[in-house]
Amino acid sequence: MNGQQFQALAELFSAFSDASRLKIIASLSAGEKNVGTIAQEVDLTESATSHHLRGLRQMRLVRGRKEGRMVFYSLLDEHVEQLYRIGKEHILHG
Repeated sequence: MNGQQFQALAELFSAFSDASRLKIIASLSAGEKNVGTIAQEVDLTESATSHHLRGLRQMRLVRGRKEGRMVFYSLLDEHVEQLYRIGKEHILHG
């Protein structure tokens, strides 16, 4: 790996360094949801949830799908789910 790739990897792991973002990722690991549902599940305001989702989208961890006026979010791919699951297993194991 080169320096730019190490930087990208560090940015990826920094996305997992916030408990609220991890709660959102955990919520989305169960399937696609809208902001209101996610906010309720992770006990955040819709505004804070939207802010975190925007960051997670920019980091290419989640994607949005618009249906009318609603946006439904899901994890970008199975790698995001795997990273979350492996981290969770590591914590629960130790």
